Amino acid sequence: MILPSCRRLVRWLRLGNHVMLVALINLVGEKVLAGDHDTLRVCADPNYMPYSSRNEDGFENKLAEMLANTLGMRVEYTWFPQRMGFIRNTLRARDPVNDRYKCDVVMGVPDGFELAITTDPYYRSTYALVYVVGRSLDDVKMGSDLTNLDDGRKRVLRIGVSERSPGAQWLAKYGMFEQMKPYVAQSGDPNERPGELMENDLRTGEIDAAILWGPIAGYIAMQSDIDEFRVIPLRSESDVKFHYAISAGVRFGEKEWKNQLNGILKRDTTKIQRLLHAFNVPLVDANGAPISIPK
Repeated sequence: MILPSCRRLVRWLRLGNHVMLVALINLVGEKVLAGDHDTLRVCADPNYMPYSSRNEDGFENKLAEMLANTLGMRVEYTWFPQRMGFIRNTLRARDPVNDRYKCDVVMGVPDGFELAITTDPYYRSTYALVYVVGRSLDDVKMGSDLTNLDDGRKRVLRIGVSERSPGAQWLAKYGMFEQMKPYVAQSGDPNERPGELMENDLRTGEIDAAILWGPIAGYIAMQSDIDEFRVIPLRSESDVKFHYAISAGVRFGEKEWKNQLNGILKRDTTKIQRLLHAFNVPLVDANGAPISIPK
């Protein structure tokens, strides 16, 4: 998933986003409308935690496994780094040996993604403010607490943001230009996972806080065994949108396959939410308000 930005999020969220598949309940024996009948072929990045990895321990991998197990199928991945050309080299690419498409579904794309047709959204998340507990920002409990800090405290802050992201737009709105430390939205290093540079700089104190896409922010806090990170989901404002809807993408012309996935996604909404919650993903509704996860 390409790190979300104000403009690019409507094209691709790898928030995420990420190739993500979902569980299928009570559909054993149903005709599979795309790909092989014994293999679920997924397009994914091999080093894009918390979404996917070659070790298959990302939440997109877990969901793909859930789906494949229910169908009595095996999962097969086409690996390619999330960068320019991802769709061209995966979902739209043909195997030179058998001339079939290399994979049949990409999960974790923005609703309305322009390079594929998308399912209905299966989750929504929001950008979040992240900082290390016990340093200088423990009294910041929501976004407005940060923007309302006195000028003396604001002046010394360094806040990491991706270029052209909602976080950068929001800080600029409140006159915090000097507090921004920009990071490239998408690294050219395929071995660097999303948010890794900002996480490292948070640990060392190079920056005091960071604004990251929700799944990445939650994962940083979840897997930390040294520093305690606080994750504060940010609420959209009239002129700054933080929350976005995430869907699955399939090739143009494969409407039946998309509709089949839609049925699966809707049927397993609660299970999907629980899995995402286990990965510390901040989940919100269509208005950007936090949602509670059913037990």
